[in-house]
Amino acid sequence: MPHFIASAPAFFFFFAQPLRFGPTLTSAADPRLDALRAWLASLPLELNLALETLRPASSDASFRRYFRLDAAAGTLIVMDAPVDHEDSAPFVHVAGLLAAGGVNVPRILAKDLGQGFMLLTDLGQETFYQRIQRGIDDRELQSLYRRALTELVRMQSAAPTQLHTLDGDRLKAELALFPEWYVGRHQAVTLTDAQHNALADTFDLLARSSQREHVVLVHRDFHSPNLMVPEGDAADGPPGVIDFQDALAGPITYDIASLVMDARTTWEEPQQLDWAIRYWEAARAAGLPVDADFSEFHRAYEWMSLQRNLRILGVFARLNHRDGKSNYLAHMPRVNAYVRQVAERYNAFGPLRRILDVVDNRQITSGFTF
Repeated sequence: MPHFIASAPAFFFFFAQPLRFGPTLTSAADPRLDALRAWLASLPLELNLALETLRPASSDASFRRYFRLDAAAGTLIVMDAPVDHEDSAPFVHVAGLLAAGGVNVPRILAKDLGQGFMLLTDLGQETFYQRIQRGIDDRELQSLYRRALTELVRMQSAAPTQLHTLDGDRLKAELALFPEWYVGRHQAVTLTDAQHNALADTFDLLARSSQREHVVLVHRDFHSPNLMVPEGDAADGPPGVIDFQDALAGPITYDIASLVMDARTTWEEPQQLDWAIRYWEAARAAGLPVDADFSEFHRAYEWMSLQRNLRILGVFARLNHRDGKSNYLAHMPRVNAYVRQVAERYNAFGPLRRILDVVDNRQITSGFTF
């Protein structure tokens, strides 16, 4: 049986759920549509774009949104990224890096960065997350994720040219979202000076650990909503990788932590370990600089996941309280469980465990420590 528990869909992400504009897709409801249609009409005729088929595909957590339309080569994706809110240049840059490394990412068929429009190849109708939600047997699940691990190794083999660095200072700045938005705003808990100092020490420990790792290209959200199920003639091929525009040069364990401790799908520890071991073996075979000792690699990616998931608790709380996106609250218990999984395993996080118990009004559960 698959070692997972999947929650009901409760979020918008790239290609994750359809947008709802009303009975028709009209420029009266959306003034950017006229400009988008005019741009599409200006593209080469050989693309044979059926403009009347333009329809919503999805949006994500930013201001970007996506449309699908029919064309000579099948369906294509249109990205709308308003320039007042989004810079599409990183998408173009990272897409080039990944494509050069052989990663299955959308090809850019046309672009107008001045308006924030792009025409992309369509990598599929369904994300891993959607397939899991719809129902999946263990054989298909393992096939998809083993190919995703292969694609992760391929992605990390690409040079992180001209990417910003996910360094210790940036990691600690991200962690500041946890006390501000999750602890203070969402849970309405005021920490003592001693507790603030204990959190700062924990954040320093996590940052120092991450900076001991080798640096590779880091996707930052390499998980089920951003992996497309391959279809048709490519059904046995690699998954499509999307939503990569925030890629950085960072710790090699970051993306495997994202995958095995997925904020949208609960993976039990046996499954986490299975995929982590398979990744570690594949990474070593490819010459990637993972630790030669699996126990040290396991500790490093768990600590990396702790940083990531503390940040995500803060991000989800902020999305709810600042941006009115309450759908992210459904994922908080899962993320909190991942935080506790790591915090309860290692003695170094004893102070964090005690703070979590105060914040969440619960007792520390027993667990193995190292």
